[in-house]
Amino acid sequence: MFDLFEGMKRGNKKQREAYTTIKELCIFDELSIYNPILCGTIPIGIDLDNSDLDIVMDVKDLRLFEKKLDAFYGDKPGFTMKRKIIRGREVVKANFLSNNFELELFGQNQSTYFQNAYLHMIIEHVLLKDHPTLKDKVIDLK
Repeated sequence: MFDLFEGMKRGNKKQREAYTTIKELCIFDELSIYNPILCGTIPIGIDLDNSDLDIVMDVKDLRLFEKKLDAFYGDKPGFTMKRKIIRGREVVKANFLSNNFELELFGQNQSTYFQNAYLHMIIEHVLLKDHPTLKDKVIDLK
């Protein structure tokens, strides 16, 4: 399994800032029981100026998860939280702002390693590693 998060502390400026933001929020510590994984474009370096930090988690008890999110991050600017059904699964999404980043914490009852955001990121990462010339083309398409 890939863990691109730790590599971000040695990445580009935005990756280093994102790493610091997530560390300051203690997300991976406070929510460690949910096996959080940072996904999306920032860890693989194909982000745009407005790209957010997507953190997926494996959550069995959505109600308890909601309580924890509210307790830890409910006071953050722009905090919103909602439940919805995505691809037949009930999920919880919380969004808020910190250090010029929008964060999305996403929980569902599915292993983080099998969630679409993680799989999509890993496929892109492997393709870009094997074909580095695709990077600029992918960014242009966004």
